[in-house]
Amino acid sequence: MANLTLAIPADLKEKMKRFPEINWSEVARQAIVEKTQILEKMERFLSKSALTEKEAQAIGRQIKRRVWRKHRRAA
Repeated sequence: MANLTLAIPADLKEKMKRFPEINWSEVARQAIVEKTQILEKMERFLSKSALTEKEAQAIGRQIKRRVWRKHRRAA
C-alpha cells in the first residue's frame, strides 16, 4: 500500500486532536475512495456525451446564473 502525506491547517489539526479515537488516515482514505468513485462515474457519463467542452461550459454558466438569481430572490 502506498503512503500519502497531507498538509492541513493548524486549526484543523487542533480540532482533530479533540477526537483521538478517530482513525484520521481511514477517514481520508474513505474520502479519497468516494471522490474517485464519483469522478469515475462522471467520466463514464461524459464519455457518452455529444457536447463539446465549449458547449458544456456555456450550459454551466447558464446554470450558475439561474442558481444565483434564485438565491438572490430568496434573500
